[in-house]
Amino acid sequence: MPLKRCTLDGRTLQSLDALYDRLARRLHFPAHFGRSLDALWDVLSADVAGPFEIVWTSADASKKSLGRNYTQIVKLLRKLEKERDDFRLVILP
Repeated sequence: MPLKRCTLDGRTLQSLDALYDRLARRLHFPAHFGRSLDALWDVLSADVAGPFEIVWTSADASKKSLGRNYTQIVKLLRKLEKERDDFRLVILP
């Protein structure tokens, strides 16, 4: 199966809603996605078929605009990397 890639551009992600929108659109989240960190974990760990990767460019801009949410999302995605051998996170400052 070909690798699915979702690129997140930190310069354009100014809110958590924008992040959810981008991920849902690019990774084809199911309609029941609940737009919370718990729902994000559920969808990424069970509903998105692999292999896939998330490439987060200009991540420093996201860190500034998303604050604590950025840290929580990165932590969630790093945990996902440990749980799924068909997922990879690439963060570029």
